[in-house]
Parts: sequence; structure tokens; C-alpha cells
Amino acid sequence: MAGLREIQNRIRSIQDTRKITNAMYLISSTKLKKARKELAETEPYFYALQNVIRRIQRHLPNMESPYFEKEGHQSKKTGLLVISGDKGLAGAYNHNIMKMADTFLKDPSREVHLFVIGETGRQFFASQHIPIEENFQYTAQDPTFNRARWIAGMLLERYLSGDLDEIHVLYTRMENVMQSVAKDKRVLPITKPDMHGMAIPVDVRLEEFSLRPTPEEAMNAIVPNYVAGFIYGALVESFCSEQNARMMAMDAATDNADALLKDLNTMYNRARQAAITQEITEVCGGAAAQRREREEEMRV
Repeated sequence: MAGLREIQNRIRSIQDTRKITNAMYLISSTKLKKARKELAETEPYFYALQNVIRRIQRHLPNMESPYFEKEGHQSKKTGLLVISGDKGLAGAYNHNIMKMADTFLKDPSREVHLFVIGETGRQFFASQHIPIEENFQYTAQDPTFNRARWIAGMLLERYLSGDLDEIHVLYTRMENVMQSVAKDKRVLPITKPDMHGMAIPVDVRLEEFSLRPTPEEAMNAIVPNYVAGFIYGALVESFCSEQNARMMAMDAATDNADALLKDLNTMYNRARQAAITQEITEVCGGAAAQRREREEEMRV
């Protein structure tokens, strides 16, 4: 059995670690609430933009735009935006997104141009000697719409110049409190709906629809905002998923610390009891030895 001093040192060490894990749980909980509030406040605007794009496609199915997928489109040069975290201690959060990105990169039919958000992602691809086109620092832990707009502008510039045929975003979506799923979303080009053979119900009211100054200029204004909005939403969703994963990991670590402390306290009490029993035995043995010596001296 370990000595009393060794057990005490282990108890103090685990107590210090427990304070850290509990503090990280509380910090992640606060960040999660703030991020979800910000996302809920901005989501309606970007959902409205998506509805506008669908309405334009429905009313102008033959409209040509560089943002729309062309018939027979073949995507060879793919821009891949990977959203990871800046720190670990978040369960499988970073592992899942890196696994999906690795599968994407191993596809022989694609020429992947990698764009990375998060220090964990940068370190992973650097360790694999995979070249990165751009690493967006100081974004994963502080997602803002201005930052998302800047990232979207850079990707759109590469897309419109022909350097990229399509743009994909890999991010993590929090399905519920217990589950987060890594997602792959193709942002550009936008797929046109199949309007052939689509019957319009009799009870649907036909709306008057016009775009000014021209449909093309309207799309040139709407799509960049849509892309920026989606990237911002993906940033906040990933941030929420990371904080939720860290909360669960730290909560599990705190529970494990409590269990270890309980076992160590039991071990300490047993060791202390054994040490006291040993001391009492030694005292009793010493007293008995002295009594025997006095009795022998009295007989002499």
C-alpha cells in the first residue's frame, strides 16, 4: 500500500486538476450560451437570403450566372474550407473534422486547395506535409460576421477568377446537446432546381416578381452575402459544437476526479488506520518489554 505522504500528494494533485476541469466546464458553458444567442439573432436574415435565391431560380429558371451550376459541370479544382478549433480537450470534435477532411483530400478525382480555420487544423495538415493555401488565424475562438465576410470575399475572388471550380465548407453542426456531426456543404456553385415536369398546384397564388436593375446584378449582390452568411453560420455552429464537446469532456473529467478522490480518501483512511494500529502495537509492545524488565529487576 502506498505511504500516507504519497497518497496525500496524489489527492492534492487531483484536487487541483478538478478545479481546472470544473472551471473549463463553466467557461465553455458561458461561451456556448453567448454564441447560440448570436446565431439565433442572425439566422433569420440568412434564411431569407436563401429563400430569395430559390425564388429567383423558380421564376427565372433559364437565368445564367457564374454562381449557378452549369449543365455538364465538372468540378476539378475544389476549394476546401476546414473549420477546426484552436485548442484540444474537446473530445472527438477536432478528430471528426480532420477525418472528414483527410477523406476529401484522398479523393483522386479532385484537385483540392486547402483553406484552414483553427490552429489544430493547421498543425494537423502541417504534420501530414499537406500544403495550405491560407490559414485564417484568430477566427475559430471569436467568430464574427466581418471576419466571415472577409473569408467569403477571398474565396469568391478565387472562384470568379477560375482558380476554383467549387467551394466546400467542412464544419461541425450540433444536432442536440449530446451529439455533434461533421458536415460537408458545397456552397458554390449553387445547384439549379429541376423545373421539368413540375406541376404548380391550383390553389397557389402567383406572385409578381421583378429584379432591378437586372437579375444578374441582383444575384451579384445577393450571393456574396449568402456565402458570407453561410460561413458565419458554420463558424458559430462549429464554435458551439466545440464548446459543447469541451463541456462534456470536462464534465466527464470532473466526475472521474471525484471517483478517484473517493477511492484515494478511502485508501488514505485505511493507511492512516493501519499506521495508528502499528503505532499502538509498538507502544504496547514497548510497555510490555519495560514491565518485564522491571519485574526481572525486582526478582533480582
